[in-house]
Amino acid sequence: MRILPAFCLIFAGLAPAMFAPLADPAGALTQSSPESVGLISSRLNRIESAVGAALEAGEIPGAVVLVARRGGIAYLKAFGNRSVQPRKEAMTADTIFDMSSLTKVMATLPLVMMLAEDGTLRLEDRVRLYLPGFTGGGKDNIILRQLLTHYSGLPAGFDLSKDWFGYPAALAELYKTNATAEPGKEFLYSDLNFIALGEIVQSVTGKSLAECSRERIFVPLGMKDTFFRPPLALAARIAPTEPRSNTLRYLKGKVPAELPDQILRGEVHDPTAWRMGGVAGHAGLFSTAKDLAIYAQMLLDQGAYHRGRLLSPLAVQAMTRPQSPPNSPQIRGYGWDIESRYSSPRGDILTGGYGHTGFTGTSLWVHPPTGVFVIILSNRVHPDGGKDINRLRATIANIVASAVTEIK
Repeated sequence: MRILPAFCLIFAGLAPAMFAPLADPAGALTQSSPESVGLISSRLNRIESAVGAALEAGEIPGAVVLVARRGGIAYLKAFGNRSVQPRKEAMTADTIFDMSSLTKVMATLPLVMMLAEDGTLRLEDRVRLYLPGFTGGGKDNIILRQLLTHYSGLPAGFDLSKDWFGYPAALAELYKTNATAEPGKEFLYSDLNFIALGEIVQSVTGKSLAECSRERIFVPLGMKDTFFRPPLALAARIAPTEPRSNTLRYLKGKVPAELPDQILRGEVHDPTAWRMGGVAGHAGLFSTAKDLAIYAQMLLDQGAYHRGRLLSPLAVQAMTRPQSPPNSPQIRGYGWDIESRYSSPRGDILTGGYGHTGFTGTSLWVHPPTGVFVIILSNRVHPDGGKDINRLRATIANIVASAVTEIK
């Protein structure tokens, strides 16, 4: 377990960590004063009151908030506690979080785009070209693009009341699943879309999603605290979530009588990803604010980073511009949310960007017009389910927008 930095302060139920230099191994980010990157520090300081109100209301046990602009981290603070049961532990800026659905855009999406750039696959191809079992039930004409934009017609998730367990069993369930709408006609956010994409990555590379993402994304970028199935040695830094029995009830899953009523720590929260062994295209990734910032900066830099290039500028633009069918009210890029009912991390003012949320209480919003990105990591589901934090996400985005002094 790492020694807590001397800059961590604990008072009045808050544990804001003072600014700390980030020795980014990718060399893409530096610690900066807000004013040096065109942000007003007095306005950013209002984030503390917003998070404090959420702590007081019991919406979250704690959080880490990071705001960056122009390659500089202008705000990084830890608040509250990362654990309240079975004992209290102060939140720290290097806390590792279950990223939940941010897995979709941090691992599966970039791998799919890299494979498209390599010429290994095409986004207009039918899924069954890569997954021969993906046929019948209205699935035959679903293409990869529709999986990426959540216009495939697949249902939101598996029926967890069925007694199945293991990755092969999950694929069998996927192949048996019927589409609920005609492909390309209706928006329905679906974990099954990215479960299918994750299996496509594995089928064409011959490597697990965990291995492929580590080799092609996390190691090159220097994201040393990002992984599926985190090692037990890091358990003390991981934010706990809630008991497995709670997570299964979310999707009406069967709760085994012998299941221990123990709070999860370092084990994936998502019940489907858990049944699949902890590695899935839709969930299972663990990471920190610092590592997510490295990834976000790469996107703002149009795919480039200190040691080279992860994606081409055109691939980043394709991912982050509208890709939904024409005249759709729910606007998505490839993987990324742009303007939909899931856009709470952009707030009311920080429009014109893209981002994503995670069920456990995580979110990222990237705003190219100003070069700003906002990271909010919390374990809102700890210790027993948590509350809606969309208002907190939007409030912080509004505060950050108010701190921008000029548009680049």
